[in-house]
Amino acid sequence: MSRKQQTPTTTDSRRPVVADGDRKDLQADCANCFGLCCVALPFARSADFAVDKSAGQPCSNLQTDFRCGIHSRLREKGFRGCTTYDCFGAGQKVSHVTFGGTDWRQDPHGARRMFAVFPLMRQLHELLWYITEALGHESARPVHQDLRKALTWVEELSRGSAESILELDMAALRGDVNVLLVQAGERIRATVPGRRKNHRGADLIGARLAGADLRGASLRGALLIAADLTGADLRTADLIGADLRDADLSGADLTGSIFLTQAQVNAAKGDATTRLPPALGRPTHWC
Repeated sequence: MSRKQQTPTTTDSRRPVVADGDRKDLQADCANCFGLCCVALPFARSADFAVDKSAGQPCSNLQTDFRCGIHSRLREKGFRGCTTYDCFGAGQKVSHVTFGGTDWRQDPHGARRMFAVFPLMRQLHELLWYITEALGHESARPVHQDLRKALTWVEELSRGSAESILELDMAALRGDVNVLLVQAGERIRATVPGRRKNHRGADLIGARLAGADLRGASLRGALLIAADLTGADLRTADLIGADLRDADLSGADLTGSIFLTQAQVNAAKGDATTRLPPALGRPTHWC
């Protein structure tokens, strides 16, 4: 890790870091964001987006109050990708902490920096999401001390200046934190008795896994696109980085699954019988 990463400049040293198990600040609060995902990020005409848009170009659906003009009709208007995206609360952090409440319309010269910081902040908040979750597992206690140090470190980085965030070596940072997450994940999965399946990085696109017992399985980075996971038991399964686009989770049990994110859930299919961890919400587009 670089020297700058070890000693970041913080914007508010008085504010406490994310508490163990508390991820409320890591959930998107669109009402307190300057519509950054609607401006900073590019998208291409596809099944997920009705039009092309360049990075830094405001979406045509973005209103003057930074709200989406077709929010309740995104899918029917061809903007399915918007309904699966989640910023982990990076939007409000960049808007009101990094840039102190000055939006990109008020400061056009600073807009480019704001748009560049936003995706990096999302990665920092994603790491905070995983670390905080790991700290909530008693079985990962042997790793807790190092996880708390990582939590403080990453949180301080996220409160640095725009310049310090733009200088981060994000790949190195993610690599350092991932070492701890792997250790925590292994200890959590070890609480499941018997032989645990290892599908790390596996190509399971379209796999027929209905009713499968995947308790304690490693599905880290697995490709589960359009997989049939109806009625599957995914309790204590490690799902970090798993691609769940269009995977059918109807009736599946994901309570206790580890490192699952709202974006993954949003990208999948589910129904009223799908069981999710308490920190995640049921997407409005699910049946």
